[in-house]
Amino acid sequence: MQTVIFDMDGVLVDTEPVHHLAYERHFKELNIAVDAQTYAGFTGNSTPNIYQKLKDQFGLDEDIQTLAAAKLLYFNEVFDAHEQLALMPGVLDLIQDLHQNQIQLLIASSSARDTIERVMDRFDLKKYFSHWVSGEDFERSKPDPSIFLKAVALSKTPKKHCLIIEDSTNGIIAARAAGVFCIGYANNGNNPQDISLANIQIQRFSELNYTRIHQL
Repeated sequence: MQTVIFDMDGVLVDTEPVHHLAYERHFKELNIAVDAQTYAGFTGNSTPNIYQKLKDQFGLDEDIQTLAAAKLLYFNEVFDAHEQLALMPGVLDLIQDLHQNQIQLLIASSSARDTIERVMDRFDLKKYFSHWVSGEDFERSKPDPSIFLKAVALSKTPKKHCLIIEDSTNGIIAARAAGVFCIGYANNGNNPQDISLANIQIQRFSELNYTRIHQL
C-alpha cells in the first residue's frame, strides 16, 4: 500500500453528534419531522444531496444552496461550542505512523469543504494530508464512488496500491464500487452502521500500523 484515504466523520473525529444537532435545529426551523430511520440513511451523503431528498419528501420551497448554507451555520455554531470534541482514539497515532513511513494520506469526506477545513485546523492535521476531497463537489454522494475515484486520481497511485478507511455503509459500498480495498471501522462496537461489506473490519485503530497496512 502506498496511499491511505480516510473518511472524516466517524473515522477521524466523531462529528456525527454535531451534525445531528445542527440538522435537528434546522429541521425545527423548517417545521419538518425526520424520523430516525430516514436520518440514518443519510450517513455518507453530502449536505446538498440530503437536502435534495428532504426537498422532494417535504416539498420545501427553499433552494438547495440556501438550505445547505443554513445547516452549515448551525453546524459551525455547535462545532465551535463543542469543547469536548476529540479525534477518534488511536487515529492520530496511526496517521503519524503512516506519514513518517512515507505513506500518502488523503481525506475523502461527504462533509462541506468548510467543515473539513475546520476539523483539520482544530486538530492541526493539514501537515499530514496531501489532499482533501469534499462531497459537495459531486452531484452524487456515497454510495456513488465518484469521491473515491477523484481521491485516487489525485493521489496518482494505482488503485491496487490504495486503501480506504470508512465507517459508514454507504462509504464502504462506494469504496468497493471504486475498486479500492476498504477497511471498515467498528469504533469498538459503537458504530451503528453495517460495515460487513468491507474487505476487513477493525474494532479500534490500535489494530493498524504501517507494517500491517504495508502488507495488505
